[in-house]
Amino acid sequence: MMNKLKVAVIGCGSIAKFRHLPEYAANEHIEIVAACDIVEDRAKEAANKYGAKAFTDYEKMLASVEIDAVSVCTPNHLHAAISVAALNAGKHVLCEKPMATSKEEALSMIEAAEINGKKLMIGHNQRFVASHQKARQLIADGEIGKIYGFRTAFGHPGPEGWSADGKDSWFFRKEEAFIGAMGDLGVHKTDLLRYLLGEEFVEAAAFVETGAKENSTVDDNAVCVLKTESGVIGTLAASWVYKKEDNSTIIYGEKGVIRLEDDPEYSLIIQYSNGDVGNFKLGKIQSNEEGGQTSSHTIDQFINCIINDTEPAVSGEEGMKSLNVVLAALESNETKRIVAIDSEVSTHA
Repeated sequence: MMNKLKVAVIGCGSIAKFRHLPEYAANEHIEIVAACDIVEDRAKEAANKYGAKAFTDYEKMLASVEIDAVSVCTPNHLHAAISVAALNAGKHVLCEKPMATSKEEALSMIEAAEINGKKLMIGHNQRFVASHQKARQLIADGEIGKIYGFRTAFGHPGPEGWSADGKDSWFFRKEEAFIGAMGDLGVHKTDLLRYLLGEEFVEAAAFVETGAKENSTVDDNAVCVLKTESGVIGTLAASWVYKKEDNSTIIYGEKGVIRLEDDPEYSLIIQYSNGDVGNFKLGKIQSNEEGGQTSSHTIDQFINCIINDTEPAVSGEEGMKSLNVVLAALESNETKRIVAIDSEVSTHA
């Protein structure tokens, strides 16, 4: 029987409360030893619930408690600094998305993981949805032939209904969030599309708008046009203005169409050109509307890569490639030009 891995969670807001902490608690290989949040009551509440020690200073926590791994669940602008500090302290890191607010920050995280020989995984959980995994396999097997296009959306009414601080959440403050719906939701879809199509994006054009949320300084409604290296083109919408959650993806190929999370009953539908239809019930995609009852599988994937010493399911490099698409979309909106996407993820100049 192996010793349990000692885990700490930094940032005890909603994503920690509804995803990380309960999923760690459900994993037999884990002991939650510390919870850290600058809001002391939040840290204490999490610590009390899981029999851990509460901290308001992550540096103190890293220095004083024996920890094997940490989850970084803080506002976006702190992801890189905290992840690098934890990696340098010899801890494995699972960091929420978007992993960073710039290419430089992302590279610093990847480099710290390399130097310290620790795992760095980014919380892109859409790869672990059963319908998405099945679709990736079908596309790779040539089931709908050459891929021509796609349409994907991730939208809901906004983080005020989900975040621990409601309308006063850091999600709406540019200096803490860096980006709004594009960072919260869009980066999930840039990662998913890269995963499904098995290739990189090379160009982006986007409209990224702010204005639907009161007292918000970040984007809340974005539409991007993306192109892959082989010439597959499509649209990605990320929005906090949808009244009902939409998390659907449609892939158009020469022999048919794959519809993902687009039907209330079937999570994957294949419509073949000859009129045949394949319907698959593969379980529901996780949703904030469901109250977070479904597992994101992210924690289990992270723990497995530590125990088995394997490459993380979503490495720092992968997280950075997905972030780069978002950064290009933001640049396109600002410059009103089509922007080439940076595919360079090496830490070696």
